[in-house]
Amino acid sequence: MPKAPDSGVSTEFFGHPTGLKWLFVMEACERFSYYGMRAILLYFIIDTSAHGGLALSEASGQAIVAVYGASVYLLSILGGVLADRFVGPYRSTLYGGVVILIGHLLLTVPVQAASWTGICCVAVGTGLLKPNVQTMAGALYRDGDLRRDGGFQLLYMSVNIGAFCAALIVGMLRAAGGYHAGFAAAAVAMTLSLLVFVIGRSSMPVEAMHPAQRLARHQRTKLAAGSAGAVTVTVAIFLLFVTFSRNTSDAVIGTVSVLSAAAALGYFAVLFRSRSVTPFERRNVRAYLPLWFAALLVWMIEEQAAVKMATFAASHTDLRIGGFHIPPEWYQSINPAVIVLFAPLLAAWFTTRAGKFPSLSHKFVFGTGVTALSALLMGLAFQWWPAGGPLAPWWVLLAVFVIQTVGVMFISPVGAAATTLLMPKAFKAQGMAIWLLNNAVAQGVAAVVIRYMDELSDADFYYWLTAITAALTVVLMLYSPSITRRMRDLAQIHHGTDASQDQIVAGGTK
Repeated sequence: MPKAPDSGVSTEFFGHPTGLKWLFVMEACERFSYYGMRAILLYFIIDTSAHGGLALSEASGQAIVAVYGASVYLLSILGGVLADRFVGPYRSTLYGGVVILIGHLLLTVPVQAASWTGICCVAVGTGLLKPNVQTMAGALYRDGDLRRDGGFQLLYMSVNIGAFCAALIVGMLRAAGGYHAGFAAAAVAMTLSLLVFVIGRSSMPVEAMHPAQRLARHQRTKLAAGSAGAVTVTVAIFLLFVTFSRNTSDAVIGTVSVLSAAAALGYFAVLFRSRSVTPFERRNVRAYLPLWFAALLVWMIEEQAAVKMATFAASHTDLRIGGFHIPPEWYQSINPAVIVLFAPLLAAWFTTRAGKFPSLSHKFVFGTGVTALSALLMGLAFQWWPAGGPLAPWWVLLAVFVIQTVGVMFISPVGAAATTLLMPKAFKAQGMAIWLLNNAVAQGVAAVVIRYMDELSDADFYYWLTAITAALTVVLMLYSPSITRRMRDLAQIHHGTDASQDQIVAGGTK
């Protein structure tokens, strides 16, 4: 039988429940596989067939990588529903890991059909897995356990350790043995992730083994009918885009983008109307909405690391330092490196400032503002060092990555941990899927803009993002007192004290 989550202070894993140790290692390996593949995906798609690539145009490649990212997060709905209503978070995660592994293995085969099928498998598998790891981590702690913030911060560290190693190792393997050698490294990492996850099963929380609210027979019939309707709508949207767009890939981009936005709107509608959600929980969701929209814009900027920033690294940057040539993939290690170095310090500061400034809403204001600044700098970089002109010094993109990561550190961990607390009990795993959906919507919108607005230069793309994100930062600043009051009300109910919610929320996972 699986053990219940530790109720006391354990010394098994830095004072945290034993299950966190296994999730830490499993998540590091899985994120290595995901970010390792993503680090070379754009280059693989746009490179020539002679070099082992898929030979698509740069604009098409950028849009496909963006919509691939959107698909991963959109499919997290499937992972949330499967966990909450059918098999529980543990088995949904396990099934997802197996599908991811199949995808990476297919990508090692130098055949185009296998490559496209492998990309789809990784997207589907990650959707099954992604929302449930955080859900299991949250279930390791009882309500009011102040170790929760540190636990999520440790999990956040594991994600970034895996991501940091991935870009470095996969980049070197790609340079030495081609794209399929890089994809093979991702397959090995995913195999290790699955082994660790299976070995650590007995340390997972009891809640992870069962669905939060198993569907009755009549509800399953209703869900089947709804699923059939969703498939029908998806096909109809796809056919509509095929009719008016340039080709099949453009139709896929448009379909995923529309479905991401529709799914987000639909989920929030369900949260506000479901009988399983109490009036108090609905108030929590209302406090959550502005945070969700702020994160959406942050992800639109941050997720360009594998798209436009990857293009800037390969085509606009002087990659020589002395006699050494920097693989362009290595720039994608900067984000996780900064997080691994500074996240513990930031978490310690959040803990010492618990109940004081900055509150959760203040962290979001700061994070959104700094991320907008990074977008402005990226726009200036594209303007000052255009394609075909002089190359930017190697440190320019590094500086933008560092500034951008500082902003994201104030959004990603705080938002994910807040989600595990603010979502209604009947929608815990799906609640994390809702948090991940803002990333899907962000990348879906970016994909449409990249593909359908050819006249928009890279610099202008970033300038528009800067303006919109800066405007939302101001709105969030004005709404901050209301969010803070609601979070304090929630903290009083959990703890019976006047403690701020920030005593709980100081960490999370991307």
